[in-house]
Amino acid sequence: MTHQLKVVGVLLLAMFLALFVNLNYLQVLRADDLANDNRNSRQLIREYEIRRGLMLAGDDATEVARVERTDGTLRYRRQYTDGPLYAHSTGYFSVVFGRSELESSFNDYLIGSAPEAFTRNLTDLLAGRERTGDDLVLTLQPQVQQAAREALGDRRGAVVALEPRTGAILALWSAPSYDPNRLSSHDRTEINTYWDELQDDPARPLVNRVVREWYPPGSTFKLVVAAAALEQGVAPDRTYPDPVELELPQTTATIRNFGRGTCHGGAPITLVEAMVVSCNTTFAQIGLDLGAAALAEQAEAFGFNDQIIEQLPSPLDSHFPAELNPPQTAQAAIGQFDVRSTPLQMALVSSAIANNGVLMRPHLVREVLDDRGERIARFGAEPFAPSGRGDAQAVSQETARHLRDMMVRAVAAGTGRAAAIDGVDVAGKTGTAEGGEGPPTVWFSGFAPAGNPRVAVAVVLEDGGDAGEGATGGAVAAPVARVVLEAALAATDGGAAAAGSLAHDAQQQYRPVATPRTTTSRTASG
Repeated sequence: MTHQLKVVGVLLLAMFLALFVNLNYLQVLRADDLANDNRNSRQLIREYEIRRGLMLAGDDATEVARVERTDGTLRYRRQYTDGPLYAHSTGYFSVVFGRSELESSFNDYLIGSAPEAFTRNLTDLLAGRERTGDDLVLTLQPQVQQAAREALGDRRGAVVALEPRTGAILALWSAPSYDPNRLSSHDRTEINTYWDELQDDPARPLVNRVVREWYPPGSTFKLVVAAAALEQGVAPDRTYPDPVELELPQTTATIRNFGRGTCHGGAPITLVEAMVVSCNTTFAQIGLDLGAAALAEQAEAFGFNDQIIEQLPSPLDSHFPAELNPPQTAQAAIGQFDVRSTPLQMALVSSAIANNGVLMRPHLVREVLDDRGERIARFGAEPFAPSGRGDAQAVSQETARHLRDMMVRAVAAGTGRAAAIDGVDVAGKTGTAEGGEGPPTVWFSGFAPAGNPRVAVAVVLEDGGDAGEGATGGAVAAPVARVVLEAALAATDGGAAAAGSLAHDAQQQYRPVATPRTTTSRTASG
């Protein structure tokens, strides 16, 4: 009997210990994760009691997101100014579906519970004041964002523009978009109806194509291949044969050029000339010469296979395959086979070239302000060293200079002519990626002005845009890039810094006065 009592006692003790450990695990170790989980409806309901922070964009502190006091059970309702224009940056704040994008990743700031607000919140608690959220000042420039939307029109795709020296995102446009106001309604029936419409839409408007869609990069990936060649000591004037097609080892397959002809009349062609006309056979041969390992190393130096943005939740890592045989390496060298990139990644490649070879971490939020307009957090220029690398230098300054010169020639006299801007040296690279059946995916990636870069851009259009089977990056994506580059250059003429006083004025308009607190081988080339 005594033995049985001991066994029962040990079991009860073990159960109490297990319960103790589980409670502490949930309440301490996983507290933040559970509190921010979109499925935690009680936490969401509590957040509706807090005046959520604003989101402000541009030098004039344009309101992107605000709140409105209601007479309903939920005290505040989130509202978005021109919601579809910024939807894939702001995300939504929904009583049914929780939070997305910046509403999710910066939730602690927006509800005033970030560590930086601890002292203030303690003071407010003792004084009996309500907690209010802090405001996000975004890097987005409204005129550049608007230009991206208008230039892409009704076509599916994405546009992203960056400041090369800082990584600040000036425009982030994914098409089609959606209206976050309808998801932020307090009418659950309306929210669910609209959600079902979005889920049933084959164009997938909820998908942020800038950071969560993979595309074969096509000939824009030749920037990476040329960088690898230059870093390995290949001279820009190194010549290569100019065949009609390149026979691939270990197979009967071949790689052909756009138009199924030669690139240089059959005469030897230099690396520079091959970039200008986007010659598939040359770059496939360079890929074979360098080998898969060298291509992978260079791709990863630009950020492939790594998370390149931290301010948005769950971004896709662009992909370069770990193991390739020679035929696959040749196809990868022209941006095909299993190479996949997000638009943000290809913008980052051009941005690094523009910035003397240095990668800068892309970011959407510049700073966080309290309700007095005082800064409590800043997110500025940050060099980005990819995993496994000691620094942010993707290529040497010399290599970056050679790539810039090639890209300038590609726009001035090559496949990127439709991106040219009068009086401005534009550097760029087009891409046209065949994905099997249907029209190609078309690209442009570049920057301007070439001598003193202020903006880098990537444009991608699905299914050839509106040009069908005959679409090319030069004909379809480059004109979009030109419009966005022009808007960005105009927007950055006077500098791109958020004005704290303007932000404060916008905040006060919505603060209560009583709150004194503060693959295939037929790939087209471009």
